[in-house]
Amino acid sequence: MSRNATLAVVGAGAWGTALANMAALSHTKVWLWARDRAHVETMRETRRNDRRLPGLALAAEIEPTADIACVGEADHVLAVVPAQSLRETATSLRGHLRPGSAVVSCAKGIERATGCYMREILAEVLPGQPAAALSGPSFAVDLARGLPTAVTLAAEKIELAQYLCGKLAAPHFRLYRSSDLVGVEIGGAAKNVLAIACGVTMGRELGASAHAALLARGFAELMRFAVAQGARPETIMGLSGLGDLALTCSSPQSRNYSLGFAIGRGEKPQEAGHGKLTEGAWTAPILTQKARDLGIEMPIAEEVTAILAGRVDVGEAIEALMSRPFKAEG
Repeated sequence: MSRNATLAVVGAGAWGTALANMAALSHTKVWLWARDRAHVETMRETRRNDRRLPGLALAAEIEPTADIACVGEADHVLAVVPAQSLRETATSLRGHLRPGSAVVSCAKGIERATGCYMREILAEVLPGQPAAALSGPSFAVDLARGLPTAVTLAAEKIELAQYLCGKLAAPHFRLYRSSDLVGVEIGGAAKNVLAIACGVTMGRELGASAHAALLARGFAELMRFAVAQGARPETIMGLSGLGDLALTCSSPQSRNYSLGFAIGRGEKPQEAGHGKLTEGAWTAPILTQKARDLGIEMPIAEEVTAILAGRVDVGEAIEALMSRPFKAEG
């Protein structure tokens, strides 16, 4: 494998660290940026990121840094920060990026304050820098362990997506290119909300049949919502849609699923996250508002939003879903 030059990973959480280690296989240098200088110093000294991804040694090619100007040395940048933080992070990149270098969003969500998708934030804050999105069924610990992982990388121009796939691929990390940036982003954002619902179902011990039904009907909601905004059905059927939904809705490794599970067990929504960031909780209100504005029915997402807001309890939400008018499947 030929070695590329320099990559910058902005965000030293678990996923950012795993991606940095993966990228080190194909890059001569990988910057790993974190805002917390003390955290950076610890990573430099120990060559580990035990705060976010315990047990993983950082590759020799990785250079932890708290200096955002590092992105100016990178051929391309992975923005691996929470969706609600992307605007602030993108603003800090302004003036440092190389002209024409791509910024790949690895966040899965919708900005709650504005309703913007990640590509819209990047276009607004960093005009002239090509935007892309990386999404799909992937847990940081799996990638870090070298387990086979496949995701989708999308950009409006398929040539850019193909170029980035070639730059980021590794023996255990397979990327599929797409020009459906809309579909890839919507799949990643909406599945987090539906994962909360599946977690509630399992925490409530409603059984495997109820879980399967909720997963199938949630996917129908996702498809309706995405297609109404111009996404291609085959994208939603792929890794960044159905694939990510299946993973996130079935594993306690998912923070969104775990949040729902705790709520199903009787914990209050504001406490069930146990201090961990759950993108689905931020996305749910704006997702359901967007659906209403489009005239798209998303009853499962609506009930998740109501539960998180404390307007209904789990029992009331289940009753509301089970008592909906009979209709044809679709």
